[in-house]
Amino acid sequence: MTTSSLGRRVVQYLLLGLILIVLTFTAYLWLMLSWSYSTGERAGFMQKLSKKGWVCKTWEGELSLVALPGAAPEKFFFTVRDAAVAASINAAVGKRVVLDYEQHRGLPGSCFGETDYFVTTVRVVD
Repeated sequence: MTTSSLGRRVVQYLLLGLILIVLTFTAYLWLMLSWSYSTGERAGFMQKLSKKGWVCKTWEGELSLVALPGAAPEKFFFTVRDAAVAASINAAVGKRVVLDYEQHRGLPGSCFGETDYFVTTVRVVD
C-alpha cells in the first residue's frame, strides 16, 4: 500500500466519521423536538412576550400564576415556536389566559428556546 492511498483511506474514514456524527446529531434533534417529555396547561395572567436572541431569535414569555389571593405569584417561563401562536399571545398580554404546552427536554443550546416549555395554543379566559 502506498502512502498516497493510505492518506486517501484516512481521509475517507474521517469523512465517514464526520457524516455519521452529523446524522446522529440530526436524528437526536428530531427525536427531542418530536417527542414531548410532558404536556399540560397553565392558567394565569400574561405578563410579557418578547423576541430574544443574538443569532437565534426565539419568542420567550412569562405567565403569572396566582394560586391564592394575596399570595406571591409564581412565574411560568415559556417559549413559543409558532409565529401565529406568538401573535395570539401578544394580543392577550395583560389578560387571563390558558396556555397549552409541551415540555421538550435535552435540547442543546438556546437556539430552540431558553426554556423546556413550548406553548402550542392559547385561550383567553373571560
